[in-house]
Amino acid sequence: MADPKTSTITRPRRTSSVARPARPRRASDAGRSRVGDLTRPIAIDRRIVRRRRSTVLLGMVAIAIAGALAAALFVLPVQTYFAQDETIVRRQAQLGELDAVNADLAAEVARLRTDDGIREAAREELGYVEAGEARLSLVSPGSLPTLLPDGWPYNVVTDVLALRGATPSAP
Repeated sequence: MADPKTSTITRPRRTSSVARPARPRRASDAGRSRVGDLTRPIAIDRRIVRRRRSTVLLGMVAIAIAGALAAALFVLPVQTYFAQDETIVRRQAQLGELDAVNADLAAEVARLRTDDGIREAAREELGYVEAGEARLSLVSPGSLPTLLPDGWPYNVVTDVLALRGATPSAP
């Protein structure tokens, strides 16, 4: 057996040359998780970061990463979920408008499938004229320019245009 005061257990070595600790794991630690290790102080030689300032900085970075993950997993999806109500209302309004336009187009198609609809479309689109009819094209007169330069003869034309555009006053 081993002497309790020595640092290694004297056992016959099988395949390992690693020295074993003098005392085995405490009975109070048997079956416990390592969560308890977080509350115990850690020896300086076993720490990830040796200086206190670096430890605080590392902790702040870990908190920032945890906050970003929480925002990505919880905050953003919840905002999207609540914004969906408004989006659904807008999309339903657009769908209603599109349904109305589709109904109008379906009525127009049904009207154009009749003989009278075909005749009317041929008159409007192609200028179709039946026997005995004459085709007249009327062009609307264009508007005259009213902004003329100052001076003779333009001042006379400006006066005439002003008189034509004026409404007669009652006596």
